[in-house]
Amino acid sequence: MENRHDKTTLLIMAAGMGSRFGSLKQLALLGPHKKTLLHYSIYDATHAGFNKIVFIIRKSFEQEFREAVGKYAESLAETHYCFQEADRLPGGMPPVEREKPWGTAHAIWCAKELVNEPFIAINADDFYGRDAFAKMHKFVANNDDERCFSLAGYRLEATLSENGTVSRGVCATDKEGYLQSVTEMLKIGREGDVIRDADTGTTLRADETVSMNFWGFTPVLFPAIERQFADFYKANSGNPKAEIYIPKVVDNMIHAGEAKVKVLHTDAKWFGVTYKEDTELVNNALAHFDAEGLYTDMGK
Repeated sequence: MENRHDKTTLLIMAAGMGSRFGSLKQLALLGPHKKTLLHYSIYDATHAGFNKIVFIIRKSFEQEFREAVGKYAESLAETHYCFQEADRLPGGMPPVEREKPWGTAHAIWCAKELVNEPFIAINADDFYGRDAFAKMHKFVANNDDERCFSLAGYRLEATLSENGTVSRGVCATDKEGYLQSVTEMLKIGREGDVIRDADTGTTLRADETVSMNFWGFTPVLFPAIERQFADFYKANSGNPKAEIYIPKVVDNMIHAGEAKVKVLHTDAKWFGVTYKEDTELVNNALAHFDAEGLYTDMGK
């Protein structure tokens, strides 16, 4: 299928890296190619057809990030950098003293001057799988409804950790495959042959559709974030830990009739290093891909 949109962007939220890892040098190099999971996402996205990359980072580790990851991206696609800082706010709102940025919705808003085309937004430290990128690119590149977003829907069993419980957003869709709701469950894990959320006691199916925050958007998202951030700021400017998350912004848009979200089901295996013990499992998975002939041309 010929793409209706010539330009499609991979937007990567990486501003939290510095706070989580202390230094980018501590970001784990994994698999036979000794790359970060972010390198794999860049590889999969560009091979799926995304031809522009925008990184959301923090000024404090710009040069380190460019050296560790940016050069690789620049070798594959048009690449840009923007900065999420706590004092950069919509509408010229006065900054307040806080240690953390304002959350994922604020992060995406910080890229608004660089993104004028359909785009996907992902976390920097997750592995999403090439099937998910291929399906998301096909959708965003051919979608002519600017109020229709998309979400990669994973099978729950493909996102679990063997080393502890995980937090997942369990999706409910209508019969046409559009998102109705996302229920956050914070302690999902296996209990023998059963998958259960320890907090609520809810038993879940292995094939439940879950969100891993892999979204497809159009630029109409940016003014919606600005409007919602204004209300969020009024209610939370005194709370230094409050954050505005992109799923909440999207949910509000759905209920206001401003957007709809097509859930694109993927069979890809998602993984990340939620627990230190997950590193071995991730290395094994990446080695298995390599044995199948995948990612063998990632380069140095």
